Amino acid sequence: MSADLILTNARIRTLDDSCPSAEAMAIEDGRVVAVGRPEDVEPVSGPGSRFVDLGGRTVLPGLIDAHVHLLDFALQLERLELAGVNSLEEAQRRVGQAAARLSAGEWIQGGGWDKNQWSRLPTRQDLDAVAPGHPVLLISKDMHSAWSNSLALRLAGLTAETPDPTGGEIVRDPGSGEPTGLLKENGRRPVVDAVPGLSPARCDSAALTALSIAASRGVTGMHVPEMHGSSFPDGSPNYSLIRRLKERGALRLRMLCHIAMGALQDTLRQGVHSGDGDEWLRVGNLKLFLDGALGSQTAHMLEPYSGSAGGLGIETLTHGRLREVLTASMSGGIAPAIHAIGDAANRKALDLLEETAPLWQPQGLRPRIEHVQLLNPTDAHRLGTLGVVASMQPSHQPSDWVIADRYWAGRNDLAYAWRTVLNSGAVLALGSDCPVEPLDPLAGMHAAVTRQTADGQPAGGWHPEQRLSPLEALRGFTLGAAYAAGEEGMKGSLSVGKVADFVVLSADPLAGSPELFLSTKVEATVVGGHAVFGEV
Repeated sequence: MSADLILTNARIRTLDDSCPSAEAMAIEDGRVVAVGRPEDVEPVSGPGSRFVDLGGRTVLPGLIDAHVHLLDFALQLERLELAGVNSLEEAQRRVGQAAARLSAGEWIQGGGWDKNQWSRLPTRQDLDAVAPGHPVLLISKDMHSAWSNSLALRLAGLTAETPDPTGGEIVRDPGSGEPTGLLKENGRRPVVDAVPGLSPARCDSAALTALSIAASRGVTGMHVPEMHGSSFPDGSPNYSLIRRLKERGALRLRMLCHIAMGALQDTLRQGVHSGDGDEWLRVGNLKLFLDGALGSQTAHMLEPYSGSAGGLGIETLTHGRLREVLTASMSGGIAPAIHAIGDAANRKALDLLEETAPLWQPQGLRPRIEHVQLLNPTDAHRLGTLGVVASMQPSHQPSDWVIADRYWAGRNDLAYAWRTVLNSGAVLALGSDCPVEPLDPLAGMHAAVTRQTADGQPAGGWHPEQRLSPLEALRGFTLGAAYAAGEEGMKGSLSVGKVADFVVLSADPLAGSPELFLSTKVEATVVGGHAVFGEV
């Protein structure tokens, strides 16, 4: 045996308890074959080995983002960006500029707007004033509301007579009953479906750009929720996209792709199970939505939102329907990934996972709840007790704490409760929810250990008792995410026999103040022994 690549003079955090730190690592055929002191890798060196002196730089296992909306992220790079726009007037100005660049009748698409930063709710008339000849579809920052103009509503067939869909709302003028242009949860579907589809070539090109950005942030793999899809795999946009890139030899990061609920029956007919695939593309879980989001006040709550006249959010999937879907999915060997943000949604998810445990526990399936943003105290221990993976996104908390205090006042002790969930015995699989938040694991780790914004707000951290240690945060973006995918035997640590996925950093962010997570630079990202960003 002769290693292809030998790293020396490095500060390696392996996350392998048998050898937690190392100075050298040897790689052959894309896998780690030796790690430890220089003398530990010497036996696997040979005439063809390439030695790289890292000059004391830090090496971490490859970072895995456990929640990335890949196609949304990719296409958002090409669309109108409204993130951070702090006034409705500025949003209108940007839409007007976009309209001036397009031919009449072309759709204007974009996203990132946040009504919580504006003085009032936006309407279709606001868009009609600046883009009357273009249908407009603008998705909110939390991706649970849409803002459209009159032309888009007309093309989608939405009128005062259109009933609200199950699990959704068409916001209406209280006098006329006409749609205001705001659409929540499943109420968005008619306008989304009215948008002409994009060519596979355009989607592939955008995705390659997005994956390059991910690699530059130290990401070696990601878990991709499939939002909508009618069949598997051809009717599943993210899976089809990733598979095309893989078949072209252009897929350089490792991907786990979840299944949309609409594709469940087709997936079961094909005999596809969670975990099917190879080291580059695997089938994940069945993505289910139980509620909306805090930003849109559509997260399903046990008690009304603070300042609300009885508003409990939106229950997007009934208890009976969820039980039916879970039974079919788990009986076919497909674990669920359940979107639940409000405390009522999380309780419903836990209740039904407990009820169906005889189906999934004997199979070793790994159900997960996505987000787990608010728990009732009586449910705090249940993820660990049941063995449910907590797929959480630390960067949400610095973005959301102000509106969480506004809308969830008096019940935030268990909001974004990473410490409580981890102490319950649950595995944390951490991610970004990109493009809702930036795809940046180091920034996510900073949020996890400080519970503060990048500029230190609030002082002392928001509910600091829920902070993670730096090592716990790193494990969430490595071993925890690998475990959620059933891949902890293949990746997540730099152990002999595992894939050689790692990131080279300018400093060791675990060895100093939390601010190091923000100042440390990714100098190289390596997947299977080959650099996908920078050089090694």
